[in-house]
Amino acid sequence: MALSAYCSGQSHLYLWHVMQDKIICLPKRVQPSQNHSSVSNVSQAVASTTPLPPPKPSPTNPATVEMKGLKTDLDLQQYSFINQMCYERALHWYAKYFPYLVLIHTLVFMLCSNFWFKFPGSSSKIEHFISILGKCFDSPWTTRALSEVSGEDSEEKDNRKNNMSRSNTIQSGPEGSLVNSQSLKSIPEKFVVDKSTAGALDKKEGEQAKALFEKVKKFRLHVEEGDILYAMYVRQTVLKVIKFLIIIAYNSALVSKVQFTVDCNVDIQDMTGYKNFSCNHTMAHLFSKLSFCYLCFVSIYGLTCLYTLYWLFYRSLREYSFEYVRQETGIDDIPDVKNDFAFMLHMIDQYDPLYSKRFAVFLSEVSENKLKQLNLNNEWTPDKLRQKLQTNAHNRLELPLIMLSGLPDTVFEITELQSLKLEIIKNVMIPATIAQLDNLQELSLHQCSVKIHSAALSFLKENLKVLSVKFDDMRELPPWMYGLRNLEELYLVGSLSHDISRNVTLESLRDLKSLKILSIKSNVSKIPQAVVDVSSHLQKMCIHNDGTKLVMLNNLKKMTNLTELELVHCDLERIPHAVFSLLSLQELDLKENNLKSIEEIVSFQHLRKLTVLKLWHNSITYIPEHIKKLTSLERLAFSHNKIEVLPSHLFLCNKIRYLDLSYNDIRFIPPEVGVLQSLQYFSITCNKVESLPDELYFCKKLKTLKIGKNSLSVLSPKIGNLLFLSYLDVKGNHFEILPPELGDCRALKRAGLVVEDALFETLPSDVREQMKAE
Repeated sequence: MALSAYCSGQSHLYLWHVMQDKIICLPKRVQPSQNHSSVSNVSQAVASTTPLPPPKPSPTNPATVEMKGLKTDLDLQQYSFINQMCYERALHWYAKYFPYLVLIHTLVFMLCSNFWFKFPGSSSKIEHFISILGKCFDSPWTTRALSEVSGEDSEEKDNRKNNMSRSNTIQSGPEGSLVNSQSLKSIPEKFVVDKSTAGALDKKEGEQAKALFEKVKKFRLHVEEGDILYAMYVRQTVLKVIKFLIIIAYNSALVSKVQFTVDCNVDIQDMTGYKNFSCNHTMAHLFSKLSFCYLCFVSIYGLTCLYTLYWLFYRSLREYSFEYVRQETGIDDIPDVKNDFAFMLHMIDQYDPLYSKRFAVFLSEVSENKLKQLNLNNEWTPDKLRQKLQTNAHNRLELPLIMLSGLPDTVFEITELQSLKLEIIKNVMIPATIAQLDNLQELSLHQCSVKIHSAALSFLKENLKVLSVKFDDMRELPPWMYGLRNLEELYLVGSLSHDISRNVTLESLRDLKSLKILSIKSNVSKIPQAVVDVSSHLQKMCIHNDGTKLVMLNNLKKMTNLTELELVHCDLERIPHAVFSLLSLQELDLKENNLKSIEEIVSFQHLRKLTVLKLWHNSITYIPEHIKKLTSLERLAFSHNKIEVLPSHLFLCNKIRYLDLSYNDIRFIPPEVGVLQSLQYFSITCNKVESLPDELYFCKKLKTLKIGKNSLSVLSPKIGNLLFLSYLDVKGNHFEILPPELGDCRALKRAGLVVEDALFETLPSDVREQMKAE
């Protein structure tokens, strides 16, 4: 019983030993050597290595037969030592480390495949791209934009399909390299969208789409600068292919080294009494099968890497064309992209080309402008626009729109509109619906870049009467303005030439057959040739310079029908002689020049129709007596000069109704002023006049009298003779009392009397009450 228990325990111990060891070794039988030097050694070797003959089984009781083998007399510890020695010395390294090699190779492959997702320079781009891509895909604006494609007529779709197939056939030739690099080829022709989701966007969705456009712009600007993603992907793919080839090469050569039985020869005879052993590699069979499976898997993975490498070098992945999308959607301005941006789009095409198509919507300025237009229309309703209507200087009903993101389509629903003023609005598109504005006659474009529909241009050619353009660069001048054949007034404000020595390069205005008024506020040094083209029918011309000297004015002689001429701030030192040839001239304004002497004023007597002469804001020191010959003058302005003496001959121009002598150094008003019986406006504000002649009050038609800021001390009671006086400025003098005769000026009210409050109180109470009464 005890023996049975002992044997059972030993068998379990040996079984545990076999299961734990990686290799199991037993002493190996060897043939005795004939050259042994000692008989005793031979006897010992024979005794130790020659097994006993197996006992013959008893025919009567086979179960009692005892099996006997080689007796070694080795302990368990010795077997363990032998196993370890043979494992280290005899077993091939491939058989020992195969699992670790598989693990290392797997880690290398994982590192190659995932490093670019962890590297900051590439992972941030990928994560940002995926984030934007998902938002673009799910955006309601994308659905709305693409739904326009599904809403086309079937005939238009068939035509487009035929055109696309024809272009693809042409491009498939030797020169058709576009097909090889073409993206999104797998997208179906018809992209059907549920139109219920393509309705008007609410304000929140519109703002989200607007933000997406900005994100895509910034992302494209940043990512297109480099190709780190492409370079890293190529390198990791090359590395994986090289790794695959190495694995296949050495595994194929070494897989035969995994053997179940291994001979072990180690010099440990002194310790165990044996030198030759026969060992069994317990995992050899499993490793052998796994190595073949591993080679199969690696081969499949390697072929995939080879295809990827072929894909990388066969196609131009650093360029991405949206040609197919442009053809299908009709959005022609979707730009082709390059570098990392193009590479990521090629990658996403391998997953689902539809992503790139929906993403392309946010690369289009046309799509962005449509979104802005939609938001703009929702913000500016017709009722809100009507609240901004006002009457302008031309007595037209005007709608001013300033600093908007675009031109709302709702503007064209205000049919009563007569004047449209657009200021600091970029990318203005005037659609054909402007034809709904039957009353539109005036258009003002101030620092606006404008495009116009052909139908809208036809409408403006027939209806527009007044055009005002303010610009910073000549390129902002709309080229279509030169064809407005019914245009009557043109106002240009901006720099026409940076080099004042060079002639102005305006296009010809000769097609503007109806043009009557031309105003140029710029820095011209000569009269532009374009102005000469319309000189024969021009009636009013205004040139407002910024101080640039205007020379070579002989072209003025060709403007025979000119009735009004303004040459303001042109650095003129004398009145141009060419002006005296304009026999039809009625008004002349030479404001803010450098005139000091006007002796040539006598030549104005040939201009029989001249009624208005403005020589204000100059440096004129005196008025020549020849002015008496200008008997047709009705308005004369000499304000803001340096005149000290007024000649009595000035008042021989007895038709003068408006006389402005303010802001000079005049000390005395001649009594001949009473000759001006038609005088209605007289101003001597800011002079040094000490007294007024009584003859002034003979001008009974006087309505406005400005004598403020002088040295007057007494106001004559004869002022009561001015029955039509409605505006009187006496503030800034030395008056102590106002004459009560002011009460006789029935048209004069308190609002029209400019005087100190204390001085006003010197008037009788009944006069004050009369003036305060409405």
